[in-house]
Amino acid sequence: MDPTSFNHRTAQISTGRLYHFIDQIPRNHDTTRPPIICLHGFPDSWFGWRHQIGPWCRQGFRVIVPDMLGYGETDTPHDSSAYSTKNICNDISALLDFLAIPKAVVIGHDWGSYTAGRFALWHPDRLIALVLLSVPYVPPMTQHMPVEEMARKYPSYGYQIYFASESSTSEIEANLVPFLGLVFRTSDKALPWTKLEELPALITNKQIDFTDGCLLDERELQYYVSQFQRGMRGPLSYYRTTKTRFEEEKEAQLPAHLPPNLPVLFMYGTKDASCPPSAVRNAHKFISRLNTVALEDVGHWVMLEAQDRVTSEVLRYLSSLGLYQKSQL
Repeated sequence: MDPTSFNHRTAQISTGRLYHFIDQIPRNHDTTRPPIICLHGFPDSWFGWRHQIGPWCRQGFRVIVPDMLGYGETDTPHDSSAYSTKNICNDISALLDFLAIPKAVVIGHDWGSYTAGRFALWHPDRLIALVLLSVPYVPPMTQHMPVEEMARKYPSYGYQIYFASESSTSEIEANLVPFLGLVFRTSDKALPWTKLEELPALITNKQIDFTDGCLLDERELQYYVSQFQRGMRGPLSYYRTTKTRFEEEKEAQLPAHLPPNLPVLFMYGTKDASCPPSAVRNAHKFISRLNTVALEDVGHWVMLEAQDRVTSEVLRYLSSLGLYQKSQL
C-alpha cells in the first residue's frame, strides 16, 4: 500500500506543536457522520492504520490519523515529560480544534489505546464513542508504582525497564530492522522478548532471521525504518513518563470511571500475551457501556492480523449506536 496515496497534512496547533497527520475526507462527505480519529501505539505510525483508513472513508467517515508526538514528521521534543498523556491528550484536543471538529469517535491501539482512554478522562466532552484495541482500559493509579516495581510484580513488563533506560535509544537505533522484525511478528512465530534483558539480547543476535514470521513485507518494513531514522528518543519517551503521568493525574483528581454515557468498544486478540483475560474483566468495573470483541487466534497487531474484521466490527458498532448506515463500497 503506497504511503503517498493518502492525504498528508501538517499543522501548527495551539499547544505549539507541529503535527503531521492523514486527513482522508470522503468524496461525497456526509457531515452527519462523525469524524474518526485514530491514535497509534509503539513502535508504529499513522501507517499502522493503512488497511482501515480507505474502507472507513468509503463508508462516508472522515478519517484523521496523526503521527503521534515523537513519530514521523510530528515534533519530537527532547524532554521526556512532554510525552505525558495529559500533554498528548491536549495535543489531540488542539488538533480537533484546528480542524474545527467539536467531537469525534476516538480509536486507539496499544499506547494509542491507553491514550484514548485517558482522552476520555481529560477531555470527556470531545468524544462521541471510544474504541480501544489490544490494551484494555486501566484507571489512574492511586499510588505511584515505579516501572522496576511493576516488572518485579509482573515479569512480562520487564521490557519497560529497558525502554525507560537511556541506553535503549541508541541500541534500538543501531538495530532497527531486527527490532521491528521482532516486534511485528505473527503470534505463532513470536519470540520471547518481554522479560528484562530478553529484548536487547535478541535484537543483537545475528543468527535469527527476523523476516520469517514478520507481519510487514519488505516495502512496509523499509517504510517503518525510514520513519524511525529520525531517532527513537521520541517513541521511547512514552515509557519514561510513569512518574509524570501519575503526578498529573493525581493533581487533576481524574476519576477512575469513564463517563457513564460514553459507549466503548474493546477489541483484542486471544493470542496477545499483553492482554490477559483478567485485564479485560477488570475494565468492566470502570466502564458502564463496554462491549468486548475477542478476535480468536490473533495476536497484538489486530489492524494487520485481522484487518477486515477490525474494519467491519468498528462499522458494525457505530451502526449499533445509530451513527452509521452502510453505503455502497
